[in-house]
Amino acid sequence: MNNLYQPSQTSPAQLNPSQVQTVSSIDPYVVAALCRLTGRCVLLETTRGAIEGTIIDVKPDHVLLQLHSPAHSRQACVRIAEIVWTMPL
Repeated sequence: MNNLYQPSQTSPAQLNPSQVQTVSSIDPYVVAALCRLTGRCVLLETTRGAIEGTIIDVKPDHVLLQLHSPAHSRQACVRIAEIVWTMPL
């Protein structure tokens, strides 16, 4: 039974930052579509609900939105992995 998974005895607090490996999936088609919508108002349906705003910036793993709120000028960072669909408004 040597092939069984053995959990690491190292806690995350004990790890050196050079030992941490970040894994992220990038969907280049979604990133390209969002880049084309930069500066436009969009509705993003996420796994947590809908969010509406103007796309300010797009990175491989997230999109930055200027939220449409009459009271405040706020921004939101939405992980692309959490986006279900996008609709330009």
